[in-house]
Amino acid sequence: MGVTPWKIVGEIFELSARGWIMGVLNVTPDSFSDGGRFFQTPQALAQARKMIANGANIIDIGGESTRPGAEPVNAAEEKRRVVPVIKELAGETLISIDTSKAEVAAAALDAGAKIVNDVTGGRGDDAMWPLLAKRGAAFIIMHMQGTPPTMQRAPFYHDVVVEVADFFRQQYACALKFGIDPMTLAFDPGIGFGKTLEHNLSLLKNLPRLRVNNRPLVVGVSRKSFLGKISGHNGSIHNRLLPTVAFTSLLRMNGADVLRVHDVEENVEALRVADALRSAP
Repeated sequence: MGVTPWKIVGEIFELSARGWIMGVLNVTPDSFSDGGRFFQTPQALAQARKMIANGANIIDIGGESTRPGAEPVNAAEEKRRVVPVIKELAGETLISIDTSKAEVAAAALDAGAKIVNDVTGGRGDDAMWPLLAKRGAAFIIMHMQGTPPTMQRAPFYHDVVVEVADFFRQQYACALKFGIDPMTLAFDPGIGFGKTLEHNLSLLKNLPRLRVNNRPLVVGVSRKSFLGKISGHNGSIHNRLLPTVAFTSLLRMNGADVLRVHDVEENVEALRVADALRSAP
């Protein structure tokens, strides 16, 4: 079990002995997971504070849905949704902004966010790399094949593990080229983002093969449709809690450092159980 440090705006966090939970907060009217329940700022703040109280280490705030088939949102609207929430929460916990737009990322960092979580892994906006180099924010590089409107139509890989690992290495090299501190980087295989059930399972089984230079691995499987296919509960998102909790434990044992979830309390408990087992003599 190696040391896995993550540098977030000058502070180094060590994730080997104790994994982290990232709570998902969708400030959108069309998220697959909550159907717009937290679109208004008061409801978003209440949900974020509930997740913090239940043990979330990071709140990941997004103003644009990236569910399969989702349509893009312009930067002005995205900022209108997320900036007021970030300003309110910035002094209470670590905030991540879930965006692929440098303009939105900059506004979020100005408001107090410390992490940028980009579903395009730095490919969506050429201005993202210079922004990160200048600001020193932590950066989560996610893999996605295609774009949200089209990504699930016919995902294809010759070898999904090799191809995602190669993408991570390429983006790591790109970050270095722009002068970004490698300690600030983390990587997410993008489960469900241009992947079939078989692709998802192959990536999750082979997580150790995806790690680049001891950088943290962030994984999000929470409430995703492939869990319904595995469990037989295809109809309801709320029937996917138990499979999510199971994966939190299994993925922590298999090398995940940060688990991105909607149901914080249950997944924190699962993570603590896995950490106890990992650290046992």
